Amino acid sequence: MSNVRHREIFVERVLYERDRFEQLLNRVGYARRMTLKGVAGKWSVKDALAYIWAHEQYLADRMHEILHHQPYTPCKTQSALDAFLDEFGYPDFGSPLLDANATAEWVVERYSHVSLDDLVAQEIEAFCSIVSALDNMQEDALRQHNLYHRIPKHTYERYRESAHPIRRWLKVNGAPNK
Repeated sequence: MSNVRHREIFVERVLYERDRFEQLLNRVGYARRMTLKGVAGKWSVKDALAYIWAHEQYLADRMHEILHHQPYTPCKTQSALDAFLDEFGYPDFGSPLLDANATAEWVVERYSHVSLDDLVAQEIEAFCSIVSALDNMQEDALRQHNLYHRIPKHTYERYRESAHPIRRWLKVNGAPNK
């Protein structure tokens, strides 16, 4: 299979998974329902979306750095990790110091006071940045930086991880299956 065809199939897959996730979010409906706790543990749909945004923004920024030949080094000290959080507003998901559970709770807490509309706008912008960078990146850069693995990890694997509890919550709460 040619590199061009492989990339086309990959982009189609990313967009398909995104469409499926957005359709699920549309089933949730009203903004009020997006903020109800208990969808996934104590999280709301908005909380899950904040965590997805953090992953997507992390990836979008790393892809921007790759496109512009800027170096990225994962944080190796706690002070560097704290500085990264302060500078970017999301965790350094590439750092070996990261505790996934603490990270998720940190993101949810940090974005709990951001309006749903603002969070949705930020998340859509991050996703669009990923797709744009993917369209503009050379094949050798995609392979060299393992982006055929990293993009799913920070996008549709996060969608799938959130989708199961959202579907279960919708079923329990009487939302119609579309």
